[in-house]
Formats: sequence, structure tokens, C-alpha cells
Amino acid sequence: MNDMSTGYAILDVRRTSPNIGAEIRGVDLANGLTAAEFAEVERAFHENQVIFFKDQSRIAPDVQVEIGKMFGPLHYHPAAPHLEGYPPIFVIHAHKDSKVANGEGWHTDVSCDTEPPLGTMLQMHVLPSAGGDTMFASMYGAYDTLSPAMQSFLEGLTASHESEHIYRGRYSDRGVDDADKVYPSAVHPVVRTHPATGRKALYVNGGFTTRINELSKAESRNLLDFLFRHMEEQLMVTRFRWSENDVALWDNRCVQHRALWDYWPEERKGHRVTIKGDRPFFRP
Repeated sequence: MNDMSTGYAILDVRRTSPNIGAEIRGVDLANGLTAAEFAEVERAFHENQVIFFKDQSRIAPDVQVEIGKMFGPLHYHPAAPHLEGYPPIFVIHAHKDSKVANGEGWHTDVSCDTEPPLGTMLQMHVLPSAGGDTMFASMYGAYDTLSPAMQSFLEGLTASHESEHIYRGRYSDRGVDDADKVYPSAVHPVVRTHPATGRKALYVNGGFTTRINELSKAESRNLLDFLFRHMEEQLMVTRFRWSENDVALWDNRCVQHRALWDYWPEERKGHRVTIKGDRPFFRP
């Protein structure tokens, strides 16, 4: 792979692994972004799939919302509670009394929506003394490393993405009563074309994807199991160790992530803003 860390006038961009991820220095998001800074951030985002902002100050909620809006309209989570006064901000929080921690398994954020999120920006404010890393996997890489025959086969398939099994009762310990809530589901192509880069990415995940629609139940289960294992190959993964106030910005159209809950009973907390995306499509 060519080195894409050069040619930036403002940012210092350093790749964290050959196929996905880069650390960003040279800008403090707490001050917001100028048009010139945003242009370089967006370029780094598209080139590296997930970017990690180091040496950051704590971002005020209204500033985090405004940065998110620079990418497009914001996405509102269908289940999780938000920060009081800031509906777009999802509070990521796990502690000794939590029954779940967000992002434990490999997934793409809210792929059950008809128009799933474009990207997600998370700043961590409270971290455990050790652990709590997040892993990111390139779905460009997952697609590119399949055989041409498998690629061709998958490109004609669609998959169901559901959320009832994940969200029902998930946030009851945080005061959410979802007795009358209808949770989203959607059908998306198994392989999607990224609208900005034109690259193809695998678009099924272990969190939300329940069925490949054109196959029998047994065929679907076996193929999904294979694809989920394939996505975790080490050459397609980067692992991020957080420091206080670090920010991660990932592209849900071509990235999956997994937050490790290996720090119980310690606490981990942060603010997340998600940008609305468009309906996934496949273009040969």
C-alpha cells in the first residue's frame, strides 16, 4: 500500500497499521474545525477508514455536535438514552453495575436502519486503569481478500439486518422503558459500494445481520459464520489503546468495531455523536 500520510498542510497523519487506521495530531477538536482543517480531516477519514485524534482537550457537547454536522445531518440512536439537553449525543458508559457494555461484539453501528450511519465520533472521558481498547476491522480488506468467485457470488445477495434481539430491554437499567417501541429492521446488499471512494466493502455483521435472504436457512448460517470469521483476520484489524480525551472517528460504511469489556468492575465513559448516512447500494 502506498503511504498516504504525506501531503497534509495542517495535520500530522501517521498510519497505525498497513490497511486501516491513522493517528492524527496538529488539531484540537475542542476548538472546532476551520474549513481547511475539516477538508484534511475528511481526506484522512476517507483514506484511513478510522482516525484517532491524540493530545485532545475535552470537547463541549455543542462543539462535538457542530463537528458532526460538518459531515452531514446527525443520526439519532433508536434505543439508547442521550445526554440531557443534547439528543444527538449518546453517552457510552459501563461500570460495575452495568448489565451490558456498548460495542462488545463485532458490528457496524445501527446497520438495522434503512439509512445506516455514515460515521461515528467518540471521545472517551473516563477510562479504566488498564484495558478498554477498541478494535477496528476494514471491510474493504474483508472484501478484497475473498476469491473472485466468492466476490461475484456475494455481489448478488442481500441480507436482513434486525435490532429487536439487541435493543429490547437493553437500556432498562438506564431508565429506558421500551414496552411500546418498534425497533428498526432493513435489507441491505451483502457487498456495498462506498459513495465517496467507490470502493467495495463487505456489509454484514454479527450484531445486526440475521439472514442472507436468497439462501436457505442452513446455507445462510454457514456463509455468515464464514464471513464473520474472515472479517477478523489480523491483517485487516487495528487495535486502539485509549488515553483520556482521545477521539476516534470511524466510517461505518467500510469499518466494523469491537469494544473490549475486559476492565470490569472499573468504569469507562464518553460521548458519541453519529452522522446519518444514505441507503447502502451496490454498483458493479
